Amino acid sequence: MTVSPQGLSLAAEFPEASREHWQRLVEGVLRKSGAEDVSGVQAEDRLSTQLQDGITVRPLYTSADAPAASSSGYPGFAPFVRGGRAQGSVAGGWEVRQRHAQPDPRLANEAVLADLENGVGSLWLTVGAAGLPVAGLATALEGVYLDLAGVVLDAGSETTAAAEQLFRVYQERGIPADAPWGSLGADPLGLLARTGDQRVAATEEAAALAVRCVRDHPGLRALTVDALAYHDAGASTAEELGCSLATGVAYLRALTAAGLTTGQAAAQLEFRYAATADQFTTIAKLRAARRLWSRVAEVSGVTGEGAAQRQHAVTSSVMATERDPWVNMLRGTVACLAAGVGGADAVTVQPFDSALGLPDAFARRIARNTQAILVEESHLARVIDPAGGSWYVESLTDELARAAWAWFQEIERAGGQAAALSSGLVGERIARTWAARSEELAHRREPVTGVSEFPNLAEPAVRREPAPEQPGGGLPRVRSAQAFEALRSRSDEQLAATGARPRVFLATLGPVAVHTGRSSFAANLFQAGGIETVSGEGAEAFRAAGATVAVLCSSDRLYAEQGEQAVAELRQAGAERVLLAGRPGTVSGVDEYVFTGCDAVAVLTSTLDLIGAVR
Repeated sequence: MTVSPQGLSLAAEFPEASREHWQRLVEGVLRKSGAEDVSGVQAEDRLSTQLQDGITVRPLYTSADAPAASSSGYPGFAPFVRGGRAQGSVAGGWEVRQRHAQPDPRLANEAVLADLENGVGSLWLTVGAAGLPVAGLATALEGVYLDLAGVVLDAGSETTAAAEQLFRVYQERGIPADAPWGSLGADPLGLLARTGDQRVAATEEAAALAVRCVRDHPGLRALTVDALAYHDAGASTAEELGCSLATGVAYLRALTAAGLTTGQAAAQLEFRYAATADQFTTIAKLRAARRLWSRVAEVSGVTGEGAAQRQHAVTSSVMATERDPWVNMLRGTVACLAAGVGGADAVTVQPFDSALGLPDAFARRIARNTQAILVEESHLARVIDPAGGSWYVESLTDELARAAWAWFQEIERAGGQAAALSSGLVGERIARTWAARSEELAHRREPVTGVSEFPNLAEPAVRREPAPEQPGGGLPRVRSAQAFEALRSRSDEQLAATGARPRVFLATLGPVAVHTGRSSFAANLFQAGGIETVSGEGAEAFRAAGATVAVLCSSDRLYAEQGEQAVAELRQAGAERVLLAGRPGTVSGVDEYVFTGCDAVAVLTSTLDLIGAVR
């Protein structure tokens, strides 16, 4: 309640608001929009949104919805929901970490130095067959102050060889043993998830590296719990968290079996999570991850700051698009903001062209400058846990933590992460989740800007040098835009072969003001599949368009008055298929209806098949 300088309440003349009063106001708005039989909680339910993992986002949150304050604690104290460090990232912002997978050591070195000279704090190097050759590591790091810049390796099955090469570089350059910092990136279970190869799942080599780091290089961590393998396969947020938790527990067991204390073992782990453009879910995910790991640490006997989870957030590959890749800058910016607000210790913004191949210098510059602007100009890091106290964020954090814990327990009952991967439990669960999400994407209930919505067929293709092939054979790699981009590729192939794209005719009825809404909708829909649209009225316009498929576009009133006749005329003019933009059942004789929420991928696929586009 606001109080004026004179001590009078500025809200004194207003009645106290209640949830019931707000629900009645919602009822009135819904009834005006045509909804019937909505009252009280039903009205609120109409405005609720279903997320994955059985979570419902309500339109209104109050203090009654938030979990107990004790579940969040304080920054730097268990359960670390509000941050792993008491000071947060206030002093210098979070760690800006850039990924490099350039296989040419000299070119990699140029990119590395450019990043470090322009604000990047640590390097994430993909080493081995999927990136920089192990033997080229020294060349790629020439001129790098290795006592200042952190190095994080991602070498897959070549982790031990890459680590030995890095140790050799440190020794040859006279770097004190306690000066280097970063991570060797050993992740045998993550590699098992990526490849399905049981031979890579053994943790003995990773444990040996951890023992060596504890003994000789206290600034280095040996293992990474990389949850991107699950996110990239289409896992939900809770599934990503649960898999990371089970992996972390497996590594704790392996490291303590190798002779480390639980505190030493926990300090050897860094957790890597995806950050998406769903900013609130990303914020809540990182907060929930720290809470979950704090619980594991507690029962393992780890206390104090050692129980805080070290987090590396990476902008999602699943949300990245090949078509209209410029929009990826916006997605990356929102994801980076969410990662920072969520309390990530290190953040990687993937360049906007990362889905196309090896990023160019401009894309890398935009990626690092995105972080620089958020930290240095927007001062995002100056507030510790800015989302803390939001009833919505606190509630979402709690729900995600509970859903992830339940999945973690299921994995543990199955024998742990390695057993759950080998038995197919993890893969089958993620496959079901992705299938459900694919339906949402196909029906455009989850739109992809620039691809399934607002496509630009005249957009010049963006080309990049192909990136080295990533390890496969295990969990798949998926992207939100892949189904629509596959359709666009069919269109491109027909354009290259014939000089023209597949085409449909938008048969409009009535004045422009009457048909514009539905003709614009239909044009947007078909262009999402790479199909050009030509508009006109009447059979002659259809013949002139050179199309074999027509889509009727107008109002319900004109459909009732002229629809059947228009369909008959289009048939006589040679239309092999007639669709209607509007509610199903509006006009008889129509082959199919297109409307908001229809299966766009199915409609576009069948249309391309009929037209004869290249498969």
